[in-house]
Amino acid sequence: MDITELLAVQQCWYEHIPHQPTYSAQRLAHELHVPGREIAKTVLLRAGINGRHQFIVAVVPANKTVDFKRAAKLVRAGKVQLATELEIAAQCPDCDFGVLPPFGSRYGMKTIVDSSLAQDEEIWFEGNTHKDAIRMKFDDFQRLEKPQVANFAADG
Repeated sequence: MDITELLAVQQCWYEHIPHQPTYSAQRLAHELHVPGREIAKTVLLRAGINGRHQFIVAVVPANKTVDFKRAAKLVRAGKVQLATELEIAAQCPDCDFGVLPPFGSRYGMKTIVDSSLAQDEEIWFEGNTHKDAIRMKFDDFQRLEKPQVANFAADG
């Protein structure tokens, strides 16, 4: 999935921001001169649900982390843990290694978003590569993705 193509087809306002390669959301925030709380960090969770594992895309501000107990309760899982980079690559083969867009539904996965990100008019996140960022209206993101919005981030 090419994110810019998806957003154009869906007639969303967005800004594509090329930048020097970054390998973390906090470094992306620094590169873009934006506070970490305004950059969305996307992580892949492996959740144990009904005796099987299921992947969940979790989106939190760059300056926070996922509270695994709250996330597990939210998705009704016995246990939630971080997926490996190899698992991310298997789920998102059209992205650079380690890149996970916040559009889990486009890959057959549920997306959860921390409620603090829903308070802002815009959401910033990594595109398909380590050198592309996307800025778009949160309302458009919510309309396209239909994520579950809840409070599950912890101070990082």
